[in-house]
Amino acid sequence: MPLKMLLFSFYGANTMIVSFLPLLLTYRGLSRQEVGWVLAIGPAVSIVAQLFWGYISDKFQTVKNVLIITLIGLLISSVFYFQAQTLMLILCFSIIYYFFQSSIAPLSDSLAQRQAEEIGISFGSIRTWGSIGFAVFSILVGEIIDWTGIQYLIIPYFIMASITLILSTRVKDVTIKKAAIQLKDLHKLFKNAPLIIFLVVLSLVSITHRMNDSYMSLFISDLGGGDNIVGLAWFIGVVSEALVIAFSGRWLKNLHPLIWITTSGLIYALRWIIYSLIANPMLIVAFQVLNGFSYGIFFVMSFQYVSRLIPEQLQTTGHLLYSTVIFGISGIIASLGGGYLFEQFGGSTLYFVMAILALLGSCLILLYHIVIRKTSKAV
Repeated sequence: MPLKMLLFSFYGANTMIVSFLPLLLTYRGLSRQEVGWVLAIGPAVSIVAQLFWGYISDKFQTVKNVLIITLIGLLISSVFYFQAQTLMLILCFSIIYYFFQSSIAPLSDSLAQRQAEEIGISFGSIRTWGSIGFAVFSILVGEIIDWTGIQYLIIPYFIMASITLILSTRVKDVTIKKAAIQLKDLHKLFKNAPLIIFLVVLSLVSITHRMNDSYMSLFISDLGGGDNIVGLAWFIGVVSEALVIAFSGRWLKNLHPLIWITTSGLIYALRWIIYSLIANPMLIVAFQVLNGFSYGIFFVMSFQYVSRLIPEQLQTTGHLLYSTVIFGISGIIASLGGGYLFEQFGGSTLYFVMAILALLGSCLILLYHIVIRKTSKAV
């Protein structure tokens, strides 16, 4: 229960970063492209930070203590980050903030994955609490800031992050009865060809997801929707995601994970092409129900498939490598590329390009599935 509540509270806080931070940045006077620069900092820092914290976690065989350290750093740095007024200060404080923030989600997911295996339940049954927290606070915070103003976003964020820190001291750590890893052991991950190729082709789809994370709020705003509509859109999307993740253990076993990942990529492509044609922000809200069948399936099945490709003693580092590629490198491309496309051509063109990328990624994942089963013993 403490782990479920930790996921609930952290993702409740995280919705304020994903859903409303772009709106705060535009309130500070940043252009669409400048917002893209700021949002690219997080993924860029995460490439180093996630591998660093993952190595520390596996080296000292503890996820819980690393989680506590990163949450303390997040709390302190968030105060300065949210209150920064100029572009230069925002960029500087964002580096410090994301050094701690970017590893909390993958560390928590790694802990959930290991505990699920220990007690014999599905990963989704634990992880879904994160989606529930994200959904609840997306609509709640949307209503609050629509009433109080986006400039006060730091208050609900700091409260939820503090609750997460308290809960992190209550979670059960996972003990691995194997020798602590050495730096040279990390080479095993980068020499794992099926893993690396899989992450590369997967990133084509994840880039489109990260573009939507960064710019859907601004797209809704451009279409005439208020902060409460932004919150409602995220609420609908994450509720559908939570339902899919919650029941994933029952019906996602029917087909190979790569088939499900390909399917989710095709749903992404359909979703983005629909968004590119929309002129009413409430239609964005309605079609957010597709988030569960795109991201919900995509995340659960890709995370579990990656877990099969990683040695047990490197699970945390491997999961953070997955997060680095899928959310880090993909996030940099999404933030910078998406910001440029949004600024120069508008949101509709951005979503059309996203549809093409998702379709290409789906085709390559299917090709990977066909080739890997013929040439390798990998699952």
